[in-house]
Amino acid sequence: MSAVLEPRMTLADYLAWENEQPERHEFHRGEIFAMVGARRVHGRVVSNLSRALGNLLQGSPCQVFTESMKVQIADDTVLYPDLFVTCDRADLATEMIFRAPTLVIEVLSPSTQAYNRSKKFALYRRIEALREYILVDPDTRRVEGFRRSEQGQWILHDMSDGDVLEAASIGATVPLAQVFDGIDPPPDPA
Repeated sequence: MSAVLEPRMTLADYLAWENEQPERHEFHRGEIFAMVGARRVHGRVVSNLSRALGNLLQGSPCQVFTESMKVQIADDTVLYPDLFVTCDRADLATEMIFRAPTLVIEVLSPSTQAYNRSKKFALYRRIEALREYILVDPDTRRVEGFRRSEQGQWILHDMSDGDVLEAASIGATVPLAQVFDGIDPPPDPA
């Protein structure tokens, strides 16, 4: 992600501008940042998780959304999570801006890994409703979840050596084989 060379914007100016852009841009404290195009494996993992979690949440008061939806953090930040789940009534009635996700999942790539692990996670932690932040690395098949304790501390739950991705905040598990389904190209026909 790289900064777009524009004068600093207000949140209202950014939202009006962003809604007219063909590409997505994140916003933080007056600066806008162009989103980098995703690789096939990234899209595949997002699709797998969206389908699995959507099926598991069917009939519940929660819904899953993917990378084209904006999450606003306070009055100074708007991000595009790869995938998030919200159970918030106001979020479920909005058309464009979500503010209270329970779960955020980011799919890592070599170019976004450091940002997603540090700065972006720090920004997400400002969301009071957020209970869980999960990082999925399709290249190494690592899955790490951070869950907010009752005391407000974020505790690491490494699921990489297990068989399932556990999203405890929404009571869901997805087999890792399903998370990473279709990542490896099919074998060449003999």
